[in-house]
Amino acid sequence: MMMKQKLISLLFIIPFLTYSQLITTDIFTVQYDQEKEQPIWVEYIVQCPKGNASRQGMDFYIDKEIHTSDNNDYKNNIWDKGHLAPAASFNCDKETLYKTFTYLNSALQHQGLNRGVWKELEGFERDLANFYEVKVKVEVYFSQEKVPGGATIPSGFRKIITFGGNQYIFAFPNEDTKGTKWIDYLIE
Repeated sequence: MMMKQKLISLLFIIPFLTYSQLITTDIFTVQYDQEKEQPIWVEYIVQCPKGNASRQGMDFYIDKEIHTSDNNDYKNNIWDKGHLAPAASFNCDKETLYKTFTYLNSALQHQGLNRGVWKELEGFERDLANFYEVKVKVEVYFSQEKVPGGATIPSGFRKIITFGGNQYIFAFPNEDTKGTKWIDYLIE
């Protein structure tokens, strides 16, 4: 029985190891799945809670070493290029801000979520960062659905915010969240 459990566990690990890669940048760490063309998780520390660098003229760029999603995956649909490590948390200067615009940091995120409660929760993180070191981990969950460009659409996101000895965990479906508040998604 024990051997069977180990084999089953190994079967779940092998696809994860085969297609995903751990990448550490100077502003975030990401586990990226090249088959899904999406991040599995991203971790970061809010660096610039009061930054004001302009993102004018910036667009997402691909990494030549990693097979990622690209602009075609986000064309003519409801999916935003959702920053998982938010641009507004790294807008100390143009150079740092630009580092968030990699497709390694972009998830297919419903525009109603990205522009609504998700954005508001990112604002709360920055408010906290005025008083604490704020560490955040975003975990991405998937169904089998893909966009025509080939990237897998996340089914939801879990965000873990740690600061001053506290930890908040939120779970969001990847859908329009109009009419709700970010606190509605607090699970712990």
